[in-house]
Amino acid sequence: MTRSGSVEKTDYPKASGYLVNGALLTYIAGLFLMIAFCSPYWVKSFDETFSEFKNMGLWEYCFENFRYPYYQFDHLFNGCHHVFSREFYVIREWLLPPWLMTVQAFVTMSFLLSFGSQVLMALQLCRWPLEFVLRYEYILSAIDFVCVATTTVFMFLAVAVFGGSHVRRDWLMYPNFNYLCWSYGLAVISFFFHGFAAICLYYEARQSYKFRREAKSLIMQMHPNPQHRLGW
Repeated sequence: MTRSGSVEKTDYPKASGYLVNGALLTYIAGLFLMIAFCSPYWVKSFDETFSEFKNMGLWEYCFENFRYPYYQFDHLFNGCHHVFSREFYVIREWLLPPWLMTVQAFVTMSFLLSFGSQVLMALQLCRWPLEFVLRYEYILSAIDFVCVATTTVFMFLAVAVFGGSHVRRDWLMYPNFNYLCWSYGLAVISFFFHGFAAICLYYEARQSYKFRREAKSLIMQMHPNPQHRLGW
């Protein structure tokens, strides 16, 4: 306490352990999610099969001397290209069945929600802006929890749909020549880490809501000027 009876700004309450742990888990999960989102190794063919299909990710396919049997021209698809590239224009409908576009949508929304919540948690951990964080921390924590919990649900749906559909014979030919690769594994790990983070953030939201009145009292003590209390 200072002589004027106000609380010094260095005495403000630090972030709780639930928030620190939830933010750390979310950051780790976000790193795994970003790698899985960008890397083209969700499905890969066994090397000993000498398959024309090599590997694929959510946004990229790799082929070697691949002929699409339903394409009327004798065209060989070679190399790795983005799924929306000109090279794959004629076979894009085959490369992007509805279930895969659903997976893309789930992972994209998970990516946005996860990193959006990370921005909020970074502000809470840094306590900036201080008064805003102290006044509305219970709301920010609730938003963090909703975003991370929704990300967990979306990631579960994404890995479940992809894991159950990657062997469909109306998609990649000879699915028994292929296997789920490390990018898919990182997506699964990201799902679990987001789930653990959601649990921590749930308890953080409850705790910050419980102490919301104390936070408002602390803000009033930081500004003993009665004009401030009147909103002048």
